[in-house]
Amino acid sequence: MDKEYGVRNPRTGQIDYQITPPALEHLAIHCKLLRKAQIQWHQLGIAGRIETLQAWKQVLLSEQDDVIQALIRDTGRKSVSVQEFNSLISTIDRWCKLAPTLLSPPDETTTAIPFIHKQHQYIPYSLVGIISPWNFPLLLSNIDAIPALLAGCAVVVKPSEITPRFIQPLSATISQVPQLQEVLTYCQGTGETGKTLINYVDLVCFTGSVETGRKVAEAAARRFIPAFLELGGKDPAIVLESADLELATSAILWGSVVNTGQSCFSIERIYVADSIHDQFVDQLIKKAQRLHLAYPTVEDGDIGPIIAENQAQIIREHLQDAVAQGAKICGGGVEERNGGLWCHPTVLTDVNHSMKIMTEETFAPIMPIMSFATIEDAVQLANDTNYGLSAAVFAGRPSEAIPVASQINAGGISINDAGLTAMIHEAEKHSFKFSGMGGSRMGTAALTRFIRKKALLVKTNSQPDPWWF
Repeated sequence: MDKEYGVRNPRTGQIDYQITPPALEHLAIHCKLLRKAQIQWHQLGIAGRIETLQAWKQVLLSEQDDVIQALIRDTGRKSVSVQEFNSLISTIDRWCKLAPTLLSPPDETTTAIPFIHKQHQYIPYSLVGIISPWNFPLLLSNIDAIPALLAGCAVVVKPSEITPRFIQPLSATISQVPQLQEVLTYCQGTGETGKTLINYVDLVCFTGSVETGRKVAEAAARRFIPAFLELGGKDPAIVLESADLELATSAILWGSVVNTGQSCFSIERIYVADSIHDQFVDQLIKKAQRLHLAYPTVEDGDIGPIIAENQAQIIREHLQDAVAQGAKICGGGVEERNGGLWCHPTVLTDVNHSMKIMTEETFAPIMPIMSFATIEDAVQLANDTNYGLSAAVFAGRPSEAIPVASQINAGGISINDAGLTAMIHEAEKHSFKFSGMGGSRMGTAALTRFIRKKALLVKTNSQPDPWWF
């Protein structure tokens, strides 16, 4: 486990960074130390934990340039990296505001038996393990860590080996807050590191592919620990005849290509009513053609590089399969520029569900469009998938869209918009089908899933209970 792992630069294609995964015995020792420090962290109380995280926020703000620059080198894109950092700051503030209420057990109350009262205690999991992905390295490594810390857990994070550069400057900020440093660790490493980590934690959060998520779930099940999984998506958008096409095309374009389509909430399938199909396609293509690659510098254009090299091959395969089966393509496929891999926003028509582009996760700025004759057809097509993360429905009025949305088997549905599940964190939702498992990382449950409720049932009189022998 001490062999160096070379990291590819997404803008140049060069291996220009190395990480050294920890030896397995060192990982075990470190997790033991985190578990020991968690006891005092929990005893610190919610007020003390909030104060510590707010102190970290101030350090983050003072060191943001270093963190953001590392993120840019990891991902090859600038504006989304800035947004990631700002989202981390707002995440800390939001959970610090909510935590005192959510972590305060209710007062003692009576039960159905008047002389038996009940109290509750909230007991955090001692050590939470987080295995996070490469598409939003900073945000998705912290989206679970912040509420877990506030709940009183210690946390160890194993980010993706594809985007590990941000770990060093982020860890430097953590080291400036001694109480936090004892209970929050970022561990660079490969998939083997993440696999090993599951052996030493009490709860695991994983964001990534279905294939790896299944392995995580199986490993957690063998240890009898909870696993919260957010996995792949193949999100559909349904555009009804009454929809505002100007609004729908703009929203769907953003929802399909933001972060180069490398988002679990990306719109990857578009179903449009027959009567407006051609007009919709024409408008979407015109808007897509206005977007440009962020090349030759990160200051240019709108669309960053493909971050993971193996993802480029999946995109090529999906496009080739679609074209071979008769799809018409408007845009560009994967191209190489100065060693980096890029993909222009691309619209496909004449597609169907025999094509990989309509059934497998593409993770690219690709917009395949099918027409439908009836709403029943649209719903059937939207549900013809192994995934159920999120979706979108567009109509002239929300009251027309909501009955359609209610028939889609997905956890979060944007109405007359796209990708809202990434923007709105107050709405609790669950993944359907193979898109995930476990408690919601949105809404208040995102914090309370890190605690266990202990019930104290208190006999308040000195009389024999009527059911005693």
